[in-house]
Amino acid sequence: MPLVPSISPATGRRTSEAFIHTVDCNFVDNAGRTLLLRGVNLSGASKAPVGQLSHQLDGFWESAEQGGLSFVGRPLNIDDGSADVHLARLRGWGFNFLRFPVTWEALEHEGPGKYDFEFMDYTIRVLCKCRDYGFRVYMDPHQDTWSRFSGGSGAPFWTLPACGINPHNITATQAAILHCEYTYPTPAALPAMAWSTNYGRLFSQSLFTFFFAGRDFAPNCIIDGVNIQDYLQSHYIEAFGQLADRIAAFEGGSLLEQCVVGWDSMNEPFEGWCGWEDLNLNPTEQGSTLKKGTYPTPAQSLRLGMGTPQTVDNWSFGTFGPARDGTVTIDPKGHKLWADADPSDEGEGERPDGTHPRWGWKRDVSKWPLGTCPWAQHGVWDVTTGFILLPDYFLTSPSSGLPVDFITTHWLPHFLSFAQRIRRSQPESILFVQPPVFGYPPHVEEEVMKGRGAYSAHYYDGLTLVTRHWNWFNADALGLLRGRYTAKWKAVKVGEGAIRRSLEEQIGYLKEDALIIGGASSSPSSSSGPSKPISYPTIIGEIGTPFDMDDKKAYRTGDFSAQEKALDASLNAADGTNGVGYTVWGYVAEDQGHEWGDGWNGEDLSIWSGDDMRDLRMSLPMTAAGAASSLSLATLGGSSALSLSLSQPSSSSSALKHLPSSSSSLSSSSQQYDPRTGHSPNPYDFLTNGARAVRAFARPWPVKVVGRVKEVRFEIGRASFRLVVGVRAEDRVREGVSGEGQEEEEEQLATEVYIPLVHYAHPDIIERSVMMGYGGGPGPRRGSSGPGRGLKKEVDADADTRSIASDIKTKTPYLIPNTPDLLALDVTVSHGHFSVQGQTLKWWYDVPGEGEEEREYVLEVRRRGGVIKPRVIKNGVLVEGGDGICGDLCEEGGCVVG
Repeated sequence: MPLVPSISPATGRRTSEAFIHTVDCNFVDNAGRTLLLRGVNLSGASKAPVGQLSHQLDGFWESAEQGGLSFVGRPLNIDDGSADVHLARLRGWGFNFLRFPVTWEALEHEGPGKYDFEFMDYTIRVLCKCRDYGFRVYMDPHQDTWSRFSGGSGAPFWTLPACGINPHNITATQAAILHCEYTYPTPAALPAMAWSTNYGRLFSQSLFTFFFAGRDFAPNCIIDGVNIQDYLQSHYIEAFGQLADRIAAFEGGSLLEQCVVGWDSMNEPFEGWCGWEDLNLNPTEQGSTLKKGTYPTPAQSLRLGMGTPQTVDNWSFGTFGPARDGTVTIDPKGHKLWADADPSDEGEGERPDGTHPRWGWKRDVSKWPLGTCPWAQHGVWDVTTGFILLPDYFLTSPSSGLPVDFITTHWLPHFLSFAQRIRRSQPESILFVQPPVFGYPPHVEEEVMKGRGAYSAHYYDGLTLVTRHWNWFNADALGLLRGRYTAKWKAVKVGEGAIRRSLEEQIGYLKEDALIIGGASSSPSSSSGPSKPISYPTIIGEIGTPFDMDDKKAYRTGDFSAQEKALDASLNAADGTNGVGYTVWGYVAEDQGHEWGDGWNGEDLSIWSGDDMRDLRMSLPMTAAGAASSLSLATLGGSSALSLSLSQPSSSSSALKHLPSSSSSLSSSSQQYDPRTGHSPNPYDFLTNGARAVRAFARPWPVKVVGRVKEVRFEIGRASFRLVVGVRAEDRVREGVSGEGQEEEEEQLATEVYIPLVHYAHPDIIERSVMMGYGGGPGPRRGSSGPGRGLKKEVDADADTRSIASDIKTKTPYLIPNTPDLLALDVTVSHGHFSVQGQTLKWWYDVPGEGEEEREYVLEVRRRGGVIKPRVIKNGVLVEGGDGICGDLCEEGGCVVG
């Protein structure tokens, strides 16, 4: 790693110990160690106010028209203490990085320029708690298909009438699919991923065109004296600017660098119609817009928006992808998407003169009168005949006559304006660049990036996501979109090994894309970069898998093996030779359950669910049998031996004596178990109860590396981990600098590797685990059918469910103890020496001298005693673990380890 500067390239100020550099394709701490930043999106629940799940129609429009609801309480409940448990669980899984979604609606729902400072201050309280638990955060201005009121999330309600929309006719015209209306009164019938089809419908296509290209394509849409593009963008940017100001001002900037390290750009921006070739046709090739259900052409959508019935193509998405399966007639019955003026002096709608009594704007009705389609007003089509007059209207820029390249001609100018506003508040902020899904990022001038940037691409295994099934085959979807195959069949991957290699290759494509931003590489449509390019790092901003596969089978059986395979394949792709960070989508602490998933459009991607928690009070763990004495890990840790076994079972239960319990015996631990949050004094139970496919995401990985990560491999079934690092002379850490998160003075900073207790727990911990089936096994899951149904109500009424806030005496009361005896390890290093403390392995090795060649070192880790297996209960008798992680346990009422 090139020697990191002691002066910030963005501000010229001296860098702090907490400073994170973005150089040489990596995040780097201030001592010069490569950082891997991994964590979750916290959280999908932030798309809506507390308790407002997307299927709920009652009060949906009424509250919006009155100024909306507060988002206070998102993403965590700070006041009842449960936030501590959730954050401790996330840290226990090894995560150190959080993507923090915030919607425009949450900031400005009461009206244009009316900011919700109470929510902003609540957000700061949550960020303070994240900082207490050692998390770095990047803020995410989140949206999906524009707004909660168009079937997604993001913009406040008032943007709809500002754009001339009558929201009550969205469903009638199928301008968007709204969960609470589309399949009313049976919202559970909403097809999987139906929300994503909104990008192919009139509402999103129109409003994103307004937002990014209104000056070019809707020049007559003037409101408050400015074009609709400037009106929307200025409000959007300033709303997030206000939040950035407030974060920066808190305690003199104490949250910056220590917690908030940067800002993402708009989540999954959409081009609308920018660059569309022919409004009479849809693209023949599959793009980022999902073909599923009704799929009108833009011409048909325009007619539907004015109330005219249309017969449109209908698509299904099966095992082999999208396929046309007939036609469907949509009849709006005369309802128009475009609003009429309200002539009544007492009404709440916009007046004929363009003034709005509630929202306060004034529309230029001489150019943009309400009552008809604004695209017809601009001569794109004729309402009377329905004929498209300018089918290629959006293909070229009216001002320049040049072809539209959306990312460079329209997305990039918005990004630059947003970045300028954020940097005004937080000048050291890392700018995370997120262009449209699967689109190449643009080159961004260094006078904007200032050496502080990253590429925040998203990646999902699309076939698994849409079909809700882990298949025996898959396809290189990104490669197909990028034109890497001469024939579609060549992109098909058969067998789990081929699928895993393909996913790794696709993440590799995205890692290569990051080079475009700083000019170290170029996209197919761009020219060569600058003379002094900068190679920025990559973070996969969203990655994950659905947990409601196969008609929610796992919720009935407790068997999450398919989900584990799918999630492991995706996260393995970020390992290998890619070695990139990610933030998994997602972790939902509130409003999550088997019935409605994450509470948003039927999605269920949360890696933890309260409905998958088991009541550990229903069975008490057995006392461990005596075993051989333990050799102190503190003594063994400093050994320079190449191979070392790091623990043995102990009758003294040393692995448990430091656990946060008022009693040294876990036989009375039910008094410390909290059934509301799942906190347990046994760390294995705490980290697995309610977790789903935990073995896939709680995986070992290098957190801080002296040198560069060359390869990371982890095999779940064998609990086998292998790390290869490359070390050059320039990778020598800076002397006298403690480095990111360093708490102890060392003679030399070490490479630090997270070793998950979930895979490598000490036998004493497993012996006392209720989740592993000891002591009769845990009680039923909250969300399971049969005896477990209704447990949540019983638990809520129990005395043990009192607020845990009164029990919190320290800033981080529920962290897994950082003791030397949590794990049972066999460790081999090719060079150097190591020690283990808590779930962290520190590894020291020599750095080559000046002029010497690069060296390669290898670390290998296995569990002492073999892979963890749950005990199996048969006929009331405890027997040793069966095959794999579950053995025969699932036959007795479901898997106890997600």
